[in-house]
Amino acid sequence: MAGTAIGLMSGTSLDGVDACAVAFDPAPRLIGESSVRLSPDLRQSLLWLATGEGPAPDDPIDTLGRARRDLADAYAEAVKALPADVRAGALCVGAHGQTIRHRPDEGFSLQIIDGARLAQRIGLPVVTDLRSADVALGGQGAPLVPPFHLAAFGGLGGRPAVVNIGGIANVTILEPETRTIVAGFDTGPGNRLLDDWIARSLGRPFDDGGRWAATGRVDEALLEHLLDDPFFALAPPKSTGREQFNLNWLDQRLRAFGGRHAPEDVQATLLALTATSIARAVTPFGADRVVICGGGARNDALLRALSDRLGTIDCGPSDALVAVPPQAVEAMAFAWLAWQRWHALPANSTAATGARGPAVLGALHLPPPSL
Repeated sequence: MAGTAIGLMSGTSLDGVDACAVAFDPAPRLIGESSVRLSPDLRQSLLWLATGEGPAPDDPIDTLGRARRDLADAYAEAVKALPADVRAGALCVGAHGQTIRHRPDEGFSLQIIDGARLAQRIGLPVVTDLRSADVALGGQGAPLVPPFHLAAFGGLGGRPAVVNIGGIANVTILEPETRTIVAGFDTGPGNRLLDDWIARSLGRPFDDGGRWAATGRVDEALLEHLLDDPFFALAPPKSTGREQFNLNWLDQRLRAFGGRHAPEDVQATLLALTATSIARAVTPFGADRVVICGGGARNDALLRALSDRLGTIDCGPSDALVAVPPQAVEAMAFAWLAWQRWHALPANSTAATGARGPAVLGALHLPPPSL
């Protein structure tokens, strides 16, 4: 089935919305991309809803409703920033929305966005609520991207591990010869703690290239203390999010560890935490190469640290292997998920989420007929 879909993603970084238009002929191919920033007010509302960080709003329900509305408008801006011919040719749009609570152990995962408003604003069918059907089958509802990783990277041969380093990092182990997903799960913090710590310490949104972390010293004892969190010892399938790994978590861990740490040493240790947790997750599966996606692919210090911990396993960004830019992978995955929903095809990976069976994912919102 040939055609085009659009994927929209705003991740745990809360810095903006990425849009990718993907042609399926039948392999996925990027044909357009755009991004828009989130307003400071919307970012703060989403941050409070997800973690309670920052000043509490006067009315939490109003804050939730306005955030759903304003996020739909930001997603619409990202779609409208794509080339007009790309928008006109799209059959549907996959919109992840913003995760404000992920509790699969309690039977829910909550992503907010006003899908009906978005469909009306862009005049295209919109797929939202992409996790609930998997959770209803006893799954984690995450990660959602492993089936797309198979579609995009399944031609590499061997046994690649696709690692997406966004706010949270996740890994997909592929067996291309049999076109199967061996495993897929969240490994722990990706960029999230690194971004939050440098924002608090230096007022910068992110550590460009990991240069500030490179000025610090990894405290190996503190690193092992951070890795002692029970999440890292869990067997997959497993998933996590901002409600688990955030500055409150880090502050509690630092207080429990004791002593004083230079801010740059904490940053260096957090970078080592991301690299070590990814490497420990990948190596038991016998991967022969690691493909890096997400914003972490542009953090040179993080890639060096990860490569050191992977030893002889090749490690590099996705665009060094296939024509898929690292920072486009997640938004492309939501275009693929929308494509699957439009054709009423299952899109979850039971190997990744632990669901009892395959599921058609997502709620479909149609624009008014006049549009």
